[in-house]
Amino acid sequence: MSTTAGAFIAGGIAACGAVTVTHGFETVKTRLQLQGELASKQATKRVYTGIFQGVSVILRNEGLRGLLAGLQTAYCYQIMLNGCRLGFYEPIRTSLTKLLYGDPTVQSFGINIFSGASSGVLGAAAGSPLFLIKTRLQSYSPFLPVGTQHKYKGAIDGFRQIYREEGIKGWYRGSGAAMIRTGFGSSVQLPTYFFAKRRLQKHLGMEGVALHLASSTASGFVVCCVMHPPDTVMSRMYNQAGDKYKSALDCLMKTVKTEGALAIYKGFTAHLARILPHTILTLTLAEQTTKVARKLEERLFLD
Repeated sequence: MSTTAGAFIAGGIAACGAVTVTHGFETVKTRLQLQGELASKQATKRVYTGIFQGVSVILRNEGLRGLLAGLQTAYCYQIMLNGCRLGFYEPIRTSLTKLLYGDPTVQSFGINIFSGASSGVLGAAAGSPLFLIKTRLQSYSPFLPVGTQHKYKGAIDGFRQIYREEGIKGWYRGSGAAMIRTGFGSSVQLPTYFFAKRRLQKHLGMEGVALHLASSTASGFVVCCVMHPPDTVMSRMYNQAGDKYKSALDCLMKTVKTEGALAIYKGFTAHLARILPHTILTLTLAEQTTKVARKLEERLFLD
């Protein structure tokens, strides 16, 4: 990639293609995470019990519109998040490697993790207001509500209501948890992807689409395991009304104390069902969109 701008655009386009396919699972995951919030198992009415049951229930009661609630906002968020994550990863990595080793081609696991986390945190900070609105649109259900309900006509109406009630700071509610969550995921996503890719090429001789699919599958699984607990915390902080949680740590402690340690893994299967195809599609599409962006840049620079 010739420029960071080209990588940003390529990453954003790839992520939008992926989220089109996986958004429904994200809706189910969000509602599973909010179900039984700060309530004992005995006091929790399980409206949603799993991935396919959740998809079925939402489609039956709310239609496709309910399952895809917040999709347009998700597109905007993915452009910001993955544009930053895929666009800034390589510049940060090469700059640090050159600074410390004098050779930007050297592969340092520590630098790779730091670069992934840094680029992810930048994306999370930029896209946090969009993720907040997306989460609230996905969690709202007039038929089977779980968690705090926020009735917005759409993303713009959501921003207006939050600004009217809380000011601009309300748009950034839960942004700290989002940065932690994305930092965790990004710290392992690209390093794991490139690590798996190099090993599969070296030991199995894999190449082409099969190589991209296998590498991104390994990356997606690791990302889900690492990222899900802070993802649950983030969903609850974004969706809260008032000051139920003072911080990400406060949310984590209250959740574990009231619902048990496994509560932070609520919706894990749905998250895995979302993140595996999302990671596969994002990273595989990114390989292709990056090539297209590189060719366009070369033509522009040559002209």
